[in-house]
Amino acid sequence: MAEAPYLIAMALLEQNGRRAMPLQGQSLPTAIPADGDPGDVGRRQTLELLLRVWQRSDGGPLQRADGDMSLLLAELPIASLTGPLPELKAAWLNGGDTTRLIEDLAALGAGSIWRLQLEPRSPLVFERIR
Repeated sequence: MAEAPYLIAMALLEQNGRRAMPLQGQSLPTAIPADGDPGDVGRRQTLELLLRVWQRSDGGPLQRADGDMSLLLAELPIASLTGPLPELKAAWLNGGDTTRLIEDLAALGAGSIWRLQLEPRSPLVFERIR
């Protein structure tokens, strides 16, 4: 990834019959190695995002929009945050096609995309999906 990398956590959810995609992100000093995972910075961004989701629950019941694919992290070029990413978010909000969202994130130059998994009595796992 030639540009400055940015790690973004996204929750794909539904509330009161409408899709929502809260985001949380942080710039990275260097790209994450191809065989690596987001580590502590990914855990922090995920925690902050989940706190936002928790606060959002005051507005009504929440549910994951796409099962295990509803909590994602992506390493993106920072330039994608101002134009393309809001367009991808709007497309997902209007259509709900998570596969297409992941393909479009990859087309933006995502270094890696992970979904988050948590098994009972096990630590958080970043599973690379792209």
